[in-house]
Amino acid sequence: MSVNARFFASLKERVGHGSVSVDVDEASCVRDVWYAVTGEGPGEEVLVAINKEYADFDAAVVDGDEVAFFPPITGG
Repeated sequence: MSVNARFFASLKERVGHGSVSVDVDEASCVRDVWYAVTGEGPGEEVLVAINKEYADFDAAVVDGDEVAFFPPITGG
């Protein structure tokens, strides 16, 4: 199945692009999508949304989902 992974701010720079289509197994979760793109664990504080709804790395994904990864929002 295919999901669209989107990366924002410093994560976009880290992976080298803002959006990519990823093929993953039917029983995949957000962590699998991250690993398919980066080849590593998130390692740092990363926020996730599936179809614009906050989620965590253990949340299941289905064909056609948009999974967005972004760093924590900070302010001053």
